[in-house]
Amino acid sequence: MNIFWMIGFTHDAEDSHVFQTKGQARWFSTLRKSSDSVDMNQGIRILLIDDHALFREGVGRLLQAEPDFIAVRSCGHIREALRLLEGEVIDVVLLDYDLDGEYGTLFLDEAKAKGFKGHILMVTAGMPNATVLKVLEQGASGIFLKQAPPAELVEAIHKIISGQIWLDSRAIKPLIDGVNRRAEETRIRPSLSARELAVVRAVCEGLSNKQIAVELQLSESGVKGALQQLFAKTGVRTRSQLVRLALEQHSDDWLDGETGVTDH
Repeated sequence: MNIFWMIGFTHDAEDSHVFQTKGQARWFSTLRKSSDSVDMNQGIRILLIDDHALFREGVGRLLQAEPDFIAVRSCGHIREALRLLEGEVIDVVLLDYDLDGEYGTLFLDEAKAKGFKGHILMVTAGMPNATVLKVLEQGASGIFLKQAPPAELVEAIHKIISGQIWLDSRAIKPLIDGVNRRAEETRIRPSLSARELAVVRAVCEGLSNKQIAVELQLSESGVKGALQQLFAKTGVRTRSQLVRLALEQHSDDWLDGETGVTDH
């Protein structure tokens, strides 16, 4: 199965800069701080947090060329990024994990404490397996590896802004290959129907409810019902928590098989 989720960039205040782009934004649907959706008359506003200036500049130029992105801010440290969040409206944060002595997980906690409701995409060369799971639990919208083609970053931003999750399969493969074998004897194994298993696998592929409905030939209400059943059986409350549970504890049963439905 192809698990395609996607799970950044920064600098000091005097060295922070703005890239302006022209054009009308085409991709919207994320919730903002005040619970309003992204303004349909404006584009996607991005904050890049990375401690390498060359990387910030290269990604800034890439995003500048996209008509959907009207403003791109960049900085190199968490404290400066948090100040920018307080003073500006940001829709998407592209966040590096290793920030020269700081770790992006701190930003996730601090941004949440400040009430940030936008999307955070981890853009990193790599993270420890346990951290991959932690950032998902902290609310990251996905993981994007810096080794990926630049055009995929643009696609990843569009995906998360629409409410989906982006996980690079290379980032989570080690989790599936070596996942929590020591918990094998004690873990809880909720009994899932064929439909629920298919929905779990589709969620792990980063599909939206509408896409899952098409893929599994179900109604959207049927998909929502299956998700509610999954939440009730597993005790999780969000899709991210469901994916973490599937990856951490059930990669060899829930995720081992084709996504198909035999019961309706």
